[in-house]
Amino acid sequence: MTRLPDGRFVDDAPYDPNESLHQIERRDLDAPNWLLIWRKFRQHKLGLISGIFLLLSYLMLPFAGFIAPYTPNERMSEHLYAPPQSVHLWHEGRFVGPYVYPTKSEPDLETFQWKIVPDTSRPMPLKFFCRGGSYRLAGLIPSKTHLFCAPEGATVFLWGSDRLGRDVFSRILYGAQLSLTVGLIGITVSFLLGISFGSIAGYFGGKIDWVINRVIEILRSLPELPLWLALSAAVPSNWGPVSVFFIISIILGILDWPGLARSVRAKFLSLREEEYVRAAEMMGASSGRVIRKHLLPNFMSHLIASATLSIPAMILGETALSFLGLGLRAPAVSWGVMLNDAQNLANVEIYWWTAIPMLPIIVVVLAFNFLGDGLRDSLDPYQS
Repeated sequence: MTRLPDGRFVDDAPYDPNESLHQIERRDLDAPNWLLIWRKFRQHKLGLISGIFLLLSYLMLPFAGFIAPYTPNERMSEHLYAPPQSVHLWHEGRFVGPYVYPTKSEPDLETFQWKIVPDTSRPMPLKFFCRGGSYRLAGLIPSKTHLFCAPEGATVFLWGSDRLGRDVFSRILYGAQLSLTVGLIGITVSFLLGISFGSIAGYFGGKIDWVINRVIEILRSLPELPLWLALSAAVPSNWGPVSVFFIISIILGILDWPGLARSVRAKFLSLREEEYVRAAEMMGASSGRVIRKHLLPNFMSHLIASATLSIPAMILGETALSFLGLGLRAPAVSWGVMLNDAQNLANVEIYWWTAIPMLPIIVVVLAFNFLGDGLRDSLDPYQS
């Protein structure tokens, strides 16, 4: 960071006392556009931290089966609604390493419920790189190796277990594969439709613009949630989890494109009058080439910011549909499917950990919003 004589700061190159203020500013203005965007984006701390968190989250998805100690549908009938367990390092003043206490179920004669009681006299060290339930690494390579497992005779429910004795922590990791991916597929569909129709309407205008605008207005006038419910209810109940996942992703993308198309249209209406566009047309460039090579690149920064703000809406849409039982269905695992088990408020009051899947949804949606704010603020690097 270099301090200019007028008190402002310029990144990267060291300050040369023989260099004039104009030369320093000129050097900064001549920097590549991506470098100027990065300089400004890294000053947005929340956006930078959120971007790193989301990057790590998506890199983790292929290895969810390796990180999770159990498979998503692995049941333990003796540990229904087991509370979260703590991993300890010290036992009676000596270092033992990561370990858990074995637990057993005992009836509570006052509440007439089973309660889980840990045996604190028997520390049982966790096993690492151990054999467990089978899964597919990155969805392709069969494997049974897990990062850590519970020792024989014990369990390791970091975030408790659900009504069927399935590990909540493992299911959240597996659920991230669907819940985080649905936004990417949905935004791809939305962008293909929104950019295509918006650019055609904004560039050509006339009757084409009028027809596309009427379609956009009709779609935007429809109530969103009932339309989601109607389209999701039309999905055949005998379809497999993969088919339902893709159709839900496509439905979310189809319903999201009108807003993007309107933004693209408005931008194209202003850009098509620029001199470089007229020059390209006079040189014989086709309409498709003008749109692809001259108009869209000037609008790409806005599209990137729009994507980061639209993906969380897709994630929330899938979560809402699955929560209501109209989205993904068991045996598929997503955060919305997990929350579907937490609809009974009486159960949530007693077994509060069944509502833990809300936390990753909140954190991921906030991270995308912070990342979108950071990108939006960084896309004009010359703005003070």
